[in-house]
Amino acid sequence: MRLGVNIDHVATIREARGTIYPDPVYAAVLAELGGADGITVHIRQDRRHIKERDVLILKDIVKTHLNVESSINQDIQDFLVKVKPRWVCLVPERKEEITTEGGLDIEKFQTETKTAIERLKSAGIKVSIFIEPEKEIVKRAREMGADAVEFHTGKYAENPIQSEIDRIEEASEYGASLELEIHAGHGLHYRNIHPLLRIKEIEEFNIGHAIIAHSIFVGIERAVREMKEIINGKKD
Repeated sequence: MRLGVNIDHVATIREARGTIYPDPVYAAVLAELGGADGITVHIRQDRRHIKERDVLILKDIVKTHLNVESSINQDIQDFLVKVKPRWVCLVPERKEEITTEGGLDIEKFQTETKTAIERLKSAGIKVSIFIEPEKEIVKRAREMGADAVEFHTGKYAENPIQSEIDRIEEASEYGASLELEIHAGHGLHYRNIHPLLRIKEIEEFNIGHAIIAHSIFVGIERAVREMKEIINGKKD
């Protein structure tokens, strides 16, 4: 299983004071030194944290792989087609939300989603869609041409009961049977990730807030290393 480290909140601290620090690019370097298998950032329409400059530099310096979360906004898609990160994850976006809430409604936005997938893939970019762990949504994502799905684990994080674990596991098994790569993320931390590690179909976890929060006390490199050790089964 891979660990993608989301460094958005480093940029959030930077933007809180309008300074040039802390630099999320430096955070990416430290995260990779700590064992991150990929770096994730979300360039939002309001540019509340990650900016174009961050994405451009990260594309050049990230040694693992760069995964950019993005809405289906055409202007942002124009930018990403030029940058060509290895992955783009299509996510829902609302101005009033603090962070991404729920999976992308690919039925409501099926034309825009399919257009974005086709355009990104034609530029050589792998595409995942951030969705709820439901079989019918997984099926539609596959039909639209996605390379992967990333399951929104927010409901599990809020209420880590067995039925939520089963829901994620069943959707993961189904997605894998359709030859989709399975990713998961949102609200995961050092304690609640353990039950999901038993789902063998999940190939990548994308985790940000918990790691950046822990890094305040121990540093980014160590915070990433501790999460990676949990994922690798070397730490309880």
